[in-house]
Amino acid sequence: MTLLWIVTVASLVIAVAALAVARRAARRLEQLSQNYWELKYQNGELRVQLQQLTGEPPRDAQPPRDAQRAPQGRDSFIPLASLKR
Repeated sequence: MTLLWIVTVASLVIAVAALAVARRAARRLEQLSQNYWELKYQNGELRVQLQQLTGEPPRDAQPPRDAQRAPQGRDSFIPLASLKR
């Protein structure tokens, strides 16, 4: 009977230690995640400031309207069903 109590107490101690380690890991993960997004935001702000200082156009800027138009050609979509007739 004493052996069962020793095993029970030992398992409870191990469970409490594992819970403490898991909580510490979760807290560290949250901190690292917050730091990641903060640095990503700051990186974007610094990129915009650098582009403003150097006069470069932003990477994600829309191309001119002429480049957005589809080429005027004879190519068009023809469904395969109409070709089988």
